[in-house]
Amino acid sequence: MTEFTTDRRTLLAGAAALASLSALPGRALAQGAPIRIGTLTPLTGAGGPYGPVMVKAVKAVVDEVNAAGGVLGRKIELISEDDQTNPEAGVRAARKLIDVDKVSAILGTWSSAVTTAVAPLCWESKTFLATVSGADSITLLPHQGYLIRTQPNTTLQGRKFGEFCVAEKAKRVFFLSPQTPFFKSQFDNITEAVKKAGGETGSLVYDDKKPAYRSEIDEVLRFKPDAIIFGGYTPDTAVMLKDAYRAGYGGLKVAFGYAVNQKLVESVPAEVVDKTFTIAPSPAEGSKAYARLVKMIGVASPDPYTTQVYDQINLILMAIALAGDTSGSAIKDAVRKVSQAQGGAKIDNALDGLKAIAAKQPVDYDGASGPCDFTETGDIADCQFRYEQVQGGKLTLVKIA
Repeated sequence: MTEFTTDRRTLLAGAAALASLSALPGRALAQGAPIRIGTLTPLTGAGGPYGPVMVKAVKAVVDEVNAAGGVLGRKIELISEDDQTNPEAGVRAARKLIDVDKVSAILGTWSSAVTTAVAPLCWESKTFLATVSGADSITLLPHQGYLIRTQPNTTLQGRKFGEFCVAEKAKRVFFLSPQTPFFKSQFDNITEAVKKAGGETGSLVYDDKKPAYRSEIDEVLRFKPDAIIFGGYTPDTAVMLKDAYRAGYGGLKVAFGYAVNQKLVESVPAEVVDKTFTIAPSPAEGSKAYARLVKMIGVASPDPYTTQVYDQINLILMAIALAGDTSGSAIKDAVRKVSQAQGGAKIDNALDGLKAIAAKQPVDYDGASGPCDFTETGDIADCQFRYEQVQGGKLTLVKIA
């Protein structure tokens, strides 16, 4: 478990919010047992670069709401666990959060394999789960409504990758990926987009723990691709890019934004990764929620997962307030009433949402990651994507579309 401290700036901001909320009729200062919320993020492992900042965003919201009196007159207690980007570790940590800590909700599962392993524990215990994982299969699980995700599914992501390669004039596109829950869906949708334009695709699933991939790269090159999509995580993608460079591959290179990040760019020779494109769901840059998150956590360009988990904690706290109940079942029934109430007040943070709910106003939340409207199965209804390219040792924005 990770413990956190509260800085003076947060306390002052919270005190101001407390003064504002204290004027609400019938409002009581936080008292009684705390409401426990868990984060289950990758603080180590392949997703390790993302988890700590995600937790920082959740804690910033919790601190702010606690300083303003909490929810339902109770403080929020945040308990953070490390899933190690590993399903077995994720299950152990989830069991602790559910059985020992008895949290109302778990936020932030990142790896699709971790989310797939943890989700049954959540719906069986009626614990609400909010994830940033993308595999199509996740929202097809029999989760009974106890799951939402803020990440676009792999049907949409695969199509975007395929369409991008086509737009870059690629006719022969190869998809390299470790064995993940999203491999098939990703490849099928890449293929659909490429074949629609008259092209062909190939694929290879590899062991992501190998120290070298020259034999895999040789197999890829026998396909004579003019585009390779690298579908792995940062450690294996770094090795793949090196081996592709040594093999003389000079065609289009495309990868997930979470794999080819600044850490990878700085860890390999510039010529290995230069001109590689990345594609990732785009945060709602320019929105009030995004600007607020930047100020709260002191990070100039939060990654998509941090913006998503920020939205998740805002939504869950508002759902608890609207339901007047802290259970996972109550969150399940109320979350869409605060994310997309028709004609509701446009809200971009939990403090304003709690005021609106106290005033009996319907709430329509638009967050740092986007509109946050959910389908019946728990998928988000819409999302923009961010396209970047490595240029001169830095990731450079190409477009948001």
